[in-house]
Amino acid sequence: MMENKVIYFDNAATTKVYSEVVESMRPFSEELYGNPSSVHSFGRKTKGYLDNSRKIVAELLGATDKEIFFTSGATEANNWAILGAVDKLKNKGKHIITSSIEHHAVLHVCQKLEKEGFDVTYLPVDEYGIISLDDLKRAIRPDTILITVMYANNEIGSIQPIAEIGALAKDKGILFHTDAAQVIGKVSIDLKTLPVDLLSLSAHKFHGPKGIGALYIRKGVKITNLLEGGGQERNKRPGTENITGIVGLSKALEISTANMASNTKKVLELREYLIDEVIKKVPHIRLNGHREKRLAGNANISFSFIEGESMLLALDMYGICGSSGSACTSGSLDPSHVLLAIGLEHETAHGSLRLTLSEFNSKEEIDYFLQVIPGVIERLRSMSPLYEDFLKTKGAK
Repeated sequence: MMENKVIYFDNAATTKVYSEVVESMRPFSEELYGNPSSVHSFGRKTKGYLDNSRKIVAELLGATDKEIFFTSGATEANNWAILGAVDKLKNKGKHIITSSIEHHAVLHVCQKLEKEGFDVTYLPVDEYGIISLDDLKRAIRPDTILITVMYANNEIGSIQPIAEIGALAKDKGILFHTDAAQVIGKVSIDLKTLPVDLLSLSAHKFHGPKGIGALYIRKGVKITNLLEGGGQERNKRPGTENITGIVGLSKALEISTANMASNTKKVLELREYLIDEVIKKVPHIRLNGHREKRLAGNANISFSFIEGESMLLALDMYGICGSSGSACTSGSLDPSHVLLAIGLEHETAHGSLRLTLSEFNSKEEIDYFLQVIPGVIERLRSMSPLYEDFLKTKGAK
């Protein structure tokens, strides 16, 4: 037993900040607190660190420093990319293509644009949560101005064919944006060759601080500003730069990129062990998402005949932190739109558990979870009239 220990399996929601990142940020609260926009030497010194961080991020992503704009996170970056692009291109057309399983930072923006007269196609996904390129080709119209499809899903981890989508968009002369919040630091990205025009990221998804992210805007792509105010970020994103967060973001990206291969190998082995053993130990479950085409640390499992909220609370009593889906929709009684999109029934979607691992997790923690979960599921199912009916009708035991 691992009593009084927090076992954190919710790394898609946020991650533990690297200790090196914490140390890198400390001087910018205690010593180097000058405003990077100030003209005095104290401010100019801070500006030097800002420029260096931008250069680091750009080089690690295969971009140039003039293509990186810091934001408050991926939600702002997604909003800016979509709203800025369609505002700039609205005279050419009003059709947007996205997928049915996007994060709400994209879906809600698209729904807002529909109310303003834009036409949005929401591509369906297959049972694994992956779009069809043929569906995308059929959806493209002469008035299509933007395609926005996430790189990997935040709930079930499915990875989309981003290079193929980008190539198709480029061939048709359509802007392509991808929400890459879940893949940065986990999947190698080279924007010199990846046909993406706009890419969003958030530092706290790869062991950086919360409240800081970035939008990549390919050279030559013009989008309207989302915010108005000062001249920061080369007059594109006003507001005093979060220099502490920006330094932390660049440091976290450095570390996660350098350790990507070894971390991915470790996390993938843990995930495969977890999935294989859960399937052996608990009946009437379903793995959601593609078995191979998914993020290394993602395991999303539906447990029939129980409520996800009850399962999360029961696991929390054992110190195990998981989630039922996106942290951004916690508190909602609606089933996950992602799980419904891949074909799950409402009652099955309600009984889903997302476990997302990082390099900080261990086999000992997985074993502890595997020791706890059968009893939790059995106890919750014993209180379920649906399970009682199932046993009577199916005779399963």
